[in-house]
Amino acid sequence: MEFILEDITEDEVARRRGVYTPLTDSVRDLVDAVIRTEVGEDALADAQRRIAEIVADLRTEQMDGPYGVRHTRENTGMAWGNAVIGVRNALAPPLDIEHVPDGVRSEFTLGAAYEGPPGQVHGGVCAMLLDHLLGNAASYSSPCYTGTITVRYLRPTPLGALVAQAWVTEQNGRKRIARGTISDAEGVTCEAEGVFIVPRSAVDGPVVRWSEG
Repeated sequence: MEFILEDITEDEVARRRGVYTPLTDSVRDLVDAVIRTEVGEDALADAQRRIAEIVADLRTEQMDGPYGVRHTRENTGMAWGNAVIGVRNALAPPLDIEHVPDGVRSEFTLGAAYEGPPGQVHGGVCAMLLDHLLGNAASYSSPCYTGTITVRYLRPTPLGALVAQAWVTEQNGRKRIARGTISDAEGVTCEAEGVFIVPRSAVDGPVVRWSEG
């Protein structure tokens, strides 16, 4: 697992977050608008043209490959391309993960872009979010990989306001077992248990706060 050191201050991290978050929020809003729009074909064609111009502008200066997993000298994680918490990824909900005494917790809202069955969250999205939450809970002292994860769907998860939480139940050497749930206002909708493995290369590596997107 390769980590990229960004030799910048915490103030610079905050400044960059403030620059990219509004842009990503706008693209996320665009995704929702495209799904639900009912404007005419001429308006759609004009929108496509304007979006293509913006894409061309943004591509005039780009990094090679994916964003990667970055951290500062203070070990603040910047997983800004991440599919769940990425500050620069409009596909991410994104989740803002809070460390609590017994693990991690996140309150978030899923809209039209995450639909599977009518009005419900796609089961694969639930699995992705749980995988990330469980992995975050298991990464309390070092990052780790998912070994296996089992998701049990108790009932459909409705689009809208949700809460997810995860906690570690067992540790044995480099193996950690974590459990977690997603809930709506009526209670738990799905739950998961996963086995997470700390890579040998990370045992003596930096402790990075991966809850920060």
